[in-house]
Amino acid sequence: MNDYGALTVSENFSENIKLFKDIFINDAMLRIRTVYVGDSKTKIAFLFFDGMVESSSIEDSLIRSCVMAKNVPKSPDMSYVLDNVLYSCEITKTSKVSDILTAMLNGDTAVILENSRDVLTVDTKGWRTRGIDEPSGEMVMQGPREGFDEAGILSVAMIRRKLQTPDLCVETLKLGRRSKTQIFICYLGEIADKKVLSLLKSRLKKIDIDGILDSNYIAEFIRDGKNSIFETLGTTERPDIVAARLLEGRIALIVDGTPVVLTMPYLFSENFQSDEDYYVNFLVGCIGRGLRYLCFFISTSVPAIFIALSTYHIGLLPTPFMLSVAELRSGVPFSSITECLLLIIVFEILRETGLRTPENLGSALSIVGGLVVGQAAVDARIISAPMLIVVALSGVAGLMIPRLKAAVFYLKIAFTVAAALMGLMGYLIVACLLLYSILSQKSMGVDYTVSLNKISFQSLKDTVVRGAWPKMKTRPSFNKNSIRSRENNEK
Repeated sequence: MNDYGALTVSENFSENIKLFKDIFINDAMLRIRTVYVGDSKTKIAFLFFDGMVESSSIEDSLIRSCVMAKNVPKSPDMSYVLDNVLYSCEITKTSKVSDILTAMLNGDTAVILENSRDVLTVDTKGWRTRGIDEPSGEMVMQGPREGFDEAGILSVAMIRRKLQTPDLCVETLKLGRRSKTQIFICYLGEIADKKVLSLLKSRLKKIDIDGILDSNYIAEFIRDGKNSIFETLGTTERPDIVAARLLEGRIALIVDGTPVVLTMPYLFSENFQSDEDYYVNFLVGCIGRGLRYLCFFISTSVPAIFIALSTYHIGLLPTPFMLSVAELRSGVPFSSITECLLLIIVFEILRETGLRTPENLGSALSIVGGLVVGQAAVDARIISAPMLIVVALSGVAGLMIPRLKAAVFYLKIAFTVAAALMGLMGYLIVACLLLYSILSQKSMGVDYTVSLNKISFQSLKDTVVRGAWPKMKTRPSFNKNSIRSRENNEK
């Protein structure tokens, strides 16, 4: 609370109460309860916000303990109240108004004693939380079913339950001029890359914004490649995934008020990893991993390749197939590129509508909408059946890689337009630009494709394939500290 600078409370009890009433004059949730300390005539007041505290904690540990105190001196001071009257695990003494306001706005209770220049702030946080549920966007058939809560302190506790080691470091800071949102930086001290940690802290210090309401507010400030279509920071709502990434030497950023946790650095290969890959047999995991890479190619390239072949390179197609496509396209009023782009946009509309429609209607809307609209358009000769099949295949394949949703859409459009203008040559030009973009990308100063710099089994064990646990003996190659320490231990 920088607005109150070095302002401190006085010894005048009434003035102190009036000060806080004036500060929160328009806040109807402020509660003030005044009682006497035991059988003395010394007043003591408890200031807190309704809905932010646990009422039973205030009643039992604070008010009841003060009222029922025995053998209290005639004029007890704050030290006596702290040592002999109040029963609470966490109590802080301060005289700065800014510190008191910060504590109250975080769910603590301020304790003001008559004729005392000190104020106690007692931890009485007790706001409601959503509870532990499985994240709807990261469901698994096998594995843990718990997800993070909006309360950041509870999210930290869930990680600590997974990693019961004193090496787990948790640093806190507040961001947002007005929101004062609490941020938690979690990492394992012995294996986390100190350069990445230092870079993260320096970028966080530069953030200047009124409020932080979600982790994406921070992500857009600190990420590399701010204009890139690829995400350079990982996001998850699962404690087990965060714990696994911390064990690899990554850093987690928890924002109070949202269940979405940021992890860094984030590598390109992580876009094709699934949470469930690690909870099933590694052979099954390899199948899923390979299919995702194949679906990335299908979702971005199949419409473009189809347009290039059917427009510029007809001779590369089998004659029966070419004749069938030409026959089915007869009578269609649009060009191939116009037809393809319209179908891509319609498919995206149907998918977004399904996601934002109530759950019991979303799936039905997507399926019925796709079947009815597609079949009706083909029957009316507005679009051709081959193009509908190609775009539908591309759209379904894109569902396999939800982390690349935005990238797939932009790449699909870019490949399609380039192929319509220059055929396969245009497709290859965009492919080269894409490859250059991926190879030049960084995540918190780490190469986006660092695992591919030196091709070996250990570098590929968790990229293209999912290796068996006994074979995954080293951490990711970006973690230089952990690799050196492991080599030293083996020697």
